[in-house]
Amino acid sequence: MELEFTGEIWHWRGPAPWYFVTVPEAGCRELAAASSVVSYGWGMVPVTARIGDVSWATSLWPKDGGYIVPLKADVRRRIGGLDEGDEVTVRLSVDL
Repeated sequence: MELEFTGEIWHWRGPAPWYFVTVPEAGCRELAAASSVVSYGWGMVPVTARIGDVSWATSLWPKDGGYIVPLKADVRRRIGGLDEGDEVTVRLSVDL
């Protein structure tokens, strides 16, 4: 399954801060249907994510009935120093 969308990077300032991009609602419906086959627990969905020329293995986190894509500091740095508020096009690949 392949999914592409554009979204804004946001920063969660919790005890262990992370940067994320929220998957739009339409994509979340497709992912929810696939999650029963691929999830390894807690609703996490393993994917290969790509922004520009940079790809990495990660897992989508369930949040508020949808999914969010975590962006590690290393990934943001490799893409050119992405930060909160930047808009990015994300490509997700889920192996079914």
